[in-house]
Amino acid sequence: MKTENFSLFNPVPKANMREMETDRPDVTESPYTVDAGHIQFETDVVRFIKEKDEIVQTNTLLINQMNLKIGLTNNTAIQIGFQSYGKMHEKELDSDTEEITSGHGDLTFRLKQNLIGNNKGDFALAVLPYIKLPISKYDRESRFEGGVIVPMSYKFAGEWKLGLQVEVDRLKDKDQPAMHTEFLQTLTISHPLTKHVDWIAETYYTYDFKAHHFSNFLNAAIQVEIFNDFKLDAGLNYGLQDSADKHFFFGASYRL
Repeated sequence: MKTENFSLFNPVPKANMREMETDRPDVTESPYTVDAGHIQFETDVVRFIKEKDEIVQTNTLLINQMNLKIGLTNNTAIQIGFQSYGKMHEKELDSDTEEITSGHGDLTFRLKQNLIGNNKGDFALAVLPYIKLPISKYDRESRFEGGVIVPMSYKFAGEWKLGLQVEVDRLKDKDQPAMHTEFLQTLTISHPLTKHVDWIAETYYTYDFKAHHFSNFLNAAIQVEIFNDFKLDAGLNYGLQDSADKHFFFGASYRL
């Protein structure tokens, strides 16, 4: 059977599908795509984010920050991201001024193209451009953002897996409506704890070219396969600097 003939309207048979790979729970994306003609739903069921700069402290609660992935061809998948609900609490550090906003979040479109190793081999590489549309109700300063992500992974003996990612983004400044360019690089390692439980350890940094500022993060997560094609996960992304974000999350992934 020739896998290159599969498409959105000619799905890969269930028996021929690749092992389920997710873009979560770590920051490092997977270089593998969803099989042609199939759908994969991934979400932060709940995510709490703490941010702090010289002026404002911000706490954000996100509910169902989802990513819907659709396999178009054997090596190409489109992704649609949407934040169902967010609540943002901002407090100025030098006063009692507070602001609370809530509502749905932004809409994101991504296209993942695997370049190497989608179906065989230990090394895989993909490119993942994206654009974010600023339709958020809770983040009133949201702007058009976009970037290009290049994830890769290598499978070692003994079920060890190494993940790497480089990324260039055009993002909104935190303290004003202007934009800046940011570079991100990750390194992650994962290994099964048991047959159905994986642990993930990760480090990454971002560099703001406008502010000439580094932020460094240490991340940890666990992912549990509840049954075939359904996984739950939980973890944290911990910024080491006072100004770096701190994320705490619980999520899920399901493939059809």
